[in-house]
Amino acid sequence: MNQAFSGNLVNPGRFFLRKDHRPYFLKRAFMSFQNAYTRRFIMPQLDSLGPGAMCIHPWNIKIFGAPVSIGKHVNILTTSDKHVRLTVWPEKKGMGTISIGDFCLICPGVRISSANRIVIADNCMMAGSTFITDADWHGTYDRVKTIGDTAPVYIRDNVWLGDRVTVCKGVTIGENSIIGAGSVVVRDVPPNVIAAGNPARVVRELDQGQVLVKRSAWFEDADRLNREIDRLDRQNLAGNSFLYWLKTLVAPGRQD
Repeated sequence: MNQAFSGNLVNPGRFFLRKDHRPYFLKRAFMSFQNAYTRRFIMPQLDSLGPGAMCIHPWNIKIFGAPVSIGKHVNILTTSDKHVRLTVWPEKKGMGTISIGDFCLICPGVRISSANRIVIADNCMMAGSTFITDADWHGTYDRVKTIGDTAPVYIRDNVWLGDRVTVCKGVTIGENSIIGAGSVVVRDVPPNVIAAGNPARVVRELDQGQVLVKRSAWFEDADRLNREIDRLDRQNLAGNSFLYWLKTLVAPGRQD
């Protein structure tokens, strides 16, 4: 599987992070383990998972129900305290589906819950703790009614949902649009705009004179990308020893 990730490969020195003390072989072994876990435990729960998918800590991906399909070169990032949850609980037989396109980015804490239909097109980015739902999950007047009202959700190509965005039932978000952090989307958003607020409203239009670079550009030459990432790993982890890495785990110093 592809080892691509969301980051800047051109100038890694721009990232001011604590040093990764893992030896190169250990990092590659861990990536291989994650890929094997994805193939063994995540893929069987999905109707499809395209080639080149990369899942960070895939044991934190929780899938309930079907059908759920995910396209190629999708990056799913999770943490121990922020799982990614994909849930299908159909309103009636033949309903309830989650479809995620190619080249998408799904960040920690994302939840997608469908009782009707949720379609996320290619190149979309869902920042941390985004919530997308096509149902109310309880009736407005009958609180025993578990699903409530439903309506399909469509998120078009190259949409960027900011941190903690909520997308509610019946919404269509037009291509290339950006939803600001913390916004609640309860009505359609046109293409090529930035919307924000609760409820989300258009705050400005995107400059049509600017060139839009989509996530698909990142994977135009996946083999070259993998070689570049491997080169940077070898460079950045050169000289790391297994024993010193163990020391940083049990007795880290201030510079570790």
